[in-house]
Amino acid sequence: MADQETPVFQIQRVYLKDLSLEQPNSPAILLEQESPSVDIQLGVEALPVAEGIFEVSVTATVQTKIQDKTVFLVEAKQAGIFEIRNIPEDQMGAIMGIACPQIVYPYLRGNVADVINRAGFPPVHLAEINFQAMYEQQSQAAAASSIAQ
Repeated sequence: MADQETPVFQIQRVYLKDLSLEQPNSPAILLEQESPSVDIQLGVEALPVAEGIFEVSVTATVQTKIQDKTVFLVEAKQAGIFEIRNIPEDQMGAIMGIACPQIVYPYLRGNVADVINRAGFPPVHLAEINFQAMYEQQSQAAAASSIAQ
Protein backbone atom coordinates (compact mmCIF):
# COMPACT_ATOMS: atom_id res chain seq x y z
CA MET A 1 0.00 0.00 0.00
CA ALA A 2 2.91 2.37 0.71
CA ASP A 3 4.11 1.96 -2.91
CA GLN A 4 0.89 3.49 -4.24
CA GLU A 5 1.57 6.68 -2.30
CA THR A 6 5.24 7.05 -3.20
CA PRO A 7 5.65 10.06 -5.49
CA VAL A 8 6.82 9.16 -9.00
CA PHE A 9 8.50 11.54 -11.45
CA GLN A 10 10.23 9.85 -14.38
CA ILE A 11 11.20 10.88 -17.87
CA GLN A 12 9.92 8.31 -20.34
CA ARG A 13 11.22 10.00 -23.50
CA VAL A 14 12.38 13.35 -24.89
CA TYR A 15 11.80 13.90 -28.61
CA LEU A 16 11.63 16.51 -31.35
CA LYS A 17 7.93 16.68 -32.15
CA ASP A 18 7.90 19.33 -34.88
CA LEU A 19 10.47 21.36 -36.79
CA SER A 20 10.14 23.66 -39.76
CA LEU A 21 12.49 26.05 -41.50
CA GLU A 22 11.47 28.58 -44.11
CA GLN A 23 13.61 30.94 -46.17
CA PRO A 24 10.89 32.59 -48.27
CA ASN A 25 13.06 35.37 -49.71
CA SER A 26 16.21 33.39 -50.55
CA PRO A 27 18.47 33.77 -52.38
CA ALA A 28 18.01 37.53 -52.92
CA ILE A 29 17.79 38.37 -49.21
CA LEU A 30 21.11 36.59 -48.59
CA LEU A 31 22.86 39.33 -50.57
CA GLU A 32 21.60 42.07 -48.23
CA GLN A 33 24.30 43.76 -46.15
CA GLU A 34 21.97 44.97 -43.40
CA SER A 35 21.87 43.03 -40.12
CA PRO A 36 18.56 41.29 -39.52
CA SER A 37 16.34 41.78 -36.49
CA VAL A 38 15.60 38.64 -34.49
CA ASP A 39 12.28 37.86 -32.78
CA ILE A 40 12.02 34.83 -30.48
CA GLN A 41 8.77 33.55 -28.99
CA LEU A 42 8.55 30.67 -26.50
CA GLY A 43 5.63 28.65 -25.19
CA VAL A 44 5.00 25.72 -22.84
CA GLU A 45 2.16 23.23 -23.13
CA ALA A 46 1.23 20.23 -20.98
CA LEU A 47 -1.27 17.55 -21.96
CA PRO A 48 -2.37 14.35 -20.24
CA VAL A 49 -1.65 11.26 -22.38
CA ALA A 50 -2.84 8.47 -20.08
CA GLU A 51 -3.34 7.96 -16.35
CA GLY A 52 -0.22 9.43 -14.72
CA ILE A 53 1.46 10.06 -18.11
CA PHE A 54 1.88 13.59 -19.48
CA GLU A 55 3.39 15.20 -22.55
CA VAL A 56 5.08 18.52 -21.88
CA SER A 57 6.32 20.50 -24.86
CA VAL A 58 8.31 23.69 -25.27
CA THR A 59 7.85 25.60 -28.53
CA ALA A 60 10.19 28.19 -30.01
CA THR A 61 9.55 30.44 -32.98
CA VAL A 62 12.61 32.29 -34.27
CA GLN A 63 12.06 34.84 -37.02
CA THR A 64 14.74 37.05 -38.53
CA LYS A 65 13.84 39.95 -40.77
CA ILE A 66 15.55 42.65 -42.77
CA GLN A 67 13.07 45.52 -42.81
CA ASP A 68 9.77 43.74 -43.54
CA LYS A 69 11.21 40.71 -45.36
CA THR A 70 11.78 37.41 -43.60
CA VAL A 71 15.32 36.05 -43.81
CA PHE A 72 14.37 32.80 -42.09
CA LEU A 73 11.67 31.44 -39.84
CA VAL A 74 12.20 28.42 -37.59
CA GLU A 75 9.41 26.81 -35.61
CA ALA A 76 10.35 23.95 -33.31
CA LYS A 77 8.51 21.90 -30.70
CA GLN A 78 10.51 19.71 -28.33
CA ALA A 79 8.47 17.40 -26.14
CA GLY A 80 8.90 14.96 -23.32
CA ILE A 81 6.75 12.19 -21.95
CA PHE A 82 6.76 12.12 -18.16
CA GLU A 83 5.31 9.68 -15.67
CA ILE A 84 4.01 11.71 -12.75
CA ARG A 85 2.05 9.96 -10.02
CA ASN A 86 1.08 10.54 -6.41
CA ILE A 87 2.02 14.21 -6.45
CA PRO A 88 -0.30 16.59 -4.56
CA GLU A 89 -2.61 18.41 -6.97
CA ASP A 90 -1.40 21.83 -5.80
CA GLN A 91 2.16 20.90 -6.91
CA MET A 92 1.25 19.56 -10.37
CA GLY A 93 1.17 22.99 -12.03
CA ALA A 94 4.71 23.76 -10.92
CA ILE A 95 5.98 20.36 -12.06
CA MET A 96 4.35 20.78 -15.49
CA GLY A 97 5.30 24.45 -15.82
CA ILE A 98 8.80 24.42 -14.29
CA ALA A 99 10.44 21.00 -13.78
CA CYS A 100 9.41 19.37 -17.07
CA PRO A 101 10.22 22.35 -19.34
CA GLN A 102 13.66 22.68 -17.67
CA ILE A 103 14.40 19.12 -18.77
CA VAL A 104 13.09 19.54 -22.34
CA TYR A 105 14.41 23.04 -23.12
CA PRO A 106 18.13 22.24 -23.55
CA TYR A 107 17.25 19.78 -26.33
CA LEU A 108 15.15 22.47 -28.02
CA ARG A 109 18.00 24.98 -27.79
CA GLY A 110 20.40 22.53 -29.43
CA ASN A 111 18.01 21.60 -32.22
CA VAL A 112 17.16 25.22 -33.06
CA ALA A 113 20.83 26.27 -33.15
CA ASP A 114 21.67 23.21 -35.28
CA VAL A 115 18.95 23.69 -37.91
CA ILE A 116 19.75 27.40 -38.28
CA ASN A 117 23.44 26.58 -38.69
CA ARG A 118 22.68 23.82 -41.22
CA ALA A 119 20.57 26.34 -43.16
CA GLY A 120 23.73 28.36 -43.72
CA PHE A 121 23.31 31.02 -41.03
CA PRO A 122 25.22 31.71 -37.83
CA PRO A 123 23.43 29.76 -35.09
CA VAL A 124 20.91 31.58 -32.94
CA HIS A 125 21.39 30.44 -29.36
CA LEU A 126 18.21 30.67 -27.34
CA ALA A 127 18.84 32.27 -23.96
CA GLU A 128 18.59 30.33 -20.73
CA ILE A 129 15.05 30.56 -19.40
CA ASN A 130 13.98 30.84 -15.78
CA PHE A 131 10.88 28.65 -16.05
CA GLN A 132 10.00 29.31 -12.41
CA ALA A 133 9.77 33.07 -13.03
CA MET A 134 7.86 32.44 -16.28
CA TYR A 135 5.41 30.11 -14.47
CA GLU A 136 4.89 32.55 -11.60
CA GLN A 137 4.29 35.43 -14.04
CA GLN A 138 1.70 33.37 -15.96
CA SER A 139 0.03 32.30 -12.71
CA GLN A 140 -0.22 35.91 -11.53
CA ALA A 141 -1.61 37.00 -14.90
CA ALA A 142 -4.20 34.21 -14.82
CA ALA A 143 -5.19 35.14 -11.26
CA ALA A 144 -5.48 38.82 -12.19
CA SER A 145 -7.65 38.07 -15.22
CA SER A 146 -9.97 35.82 -13.18
CA ILE A 147 -10.37 38.60 -10.61
CA ALA A 148 -11.12 41.13 -13.37
CA GLN A 149 -13.97 39.01 -14.65
